[in-house]
Amino acid sequence: MVPLAFISSTQTVPNLNKVPRHIAIIMDGNGRWARKRFLPRVAGHSRGVEAVRGTIRAAIERGVEYLTLFAFSSENWRRPVEEVSFLMQLFIKSLQKEVSRLHENGIRFRVIGDRSRFEPILVKAIAAAEELTANNTRLHLTVAANYGGRWDVLSAVNRVLARQPGLTGISEEMINDELSMSFAPEPDLFIRTGGEQRISNFLLWQLAYSEFFFTDALWPDFDGKLLDQAIASYQERERRFGRTSEQLTVSKGGEVERHA
Repeated sequence: MVPLAFISSTQTVPNLNKVPRHIAIIMDGNGRWARKRFLPRVAGHSRGVEAVRGTIRAAIERGVEYLTLFAFSSENWRRPVEEVSFLMQLFIKSLQKEVSRLHENGIRFRVIGDRSRFEPILVKAIAAAEELTANNTRLHLTVAANYGGRWDVLSAVNRVLARQPGLTGISEEMINDELSMSFAPEPDLFIRTGGEQRISNFLLWQLAYSEFFFTDALWPDFDGKLLDQAIASYQERERRFGRTSEQLTVSKGGEVERHA
């Protein structure tokens, strides 16, 4: 079963902190960043890896526990073959280069998404990185690759049906237990860079009650200051989860107290 703190926000009201416990990010704008500098699109993807390093460091410094990054969607296979090939190679090289550093810094690494289209060398690298970092708890870093929110929900439903033939109904709890992110609380804060204002099939189920922050900054330019802006915006929100403002009080410690 999923721990109580990880149950759907439509089923129970989560305890809240001033700093988002879980931040999810769509890293958009690599190609446009490169184009503005008269560089090939792939140069933007390479520069985006540096932004990932900085964001991981900034998240740890600010006390974030879970960081989920959307690296490659199930729809991104529609991009030019050369760009897709480069992205896959970049993923492999980044894993091989960064996994030791992640482990040394106490970061647990996971990948969510359909790995069936990945080359064996990438599948092997992912499995090795997940195994090496499995006991780390300083930060839970998740990369969504060949991931789609609809795929996630459909896969979860199919697993429920396969394990319990003859079901006459399916509950939220059953689906929650089978989702790719069942190990994590729902994102408190969702960030998208690059100026677009949509979620693009990312964590459709899990973002039900997340706070959204959109920025025109392109992903390679994302840094700790922009992360602070997003967190500051989050801290100004009143997260009611269906309740009225009168039912909310905020303690000095920053935790939202629940009242009937």
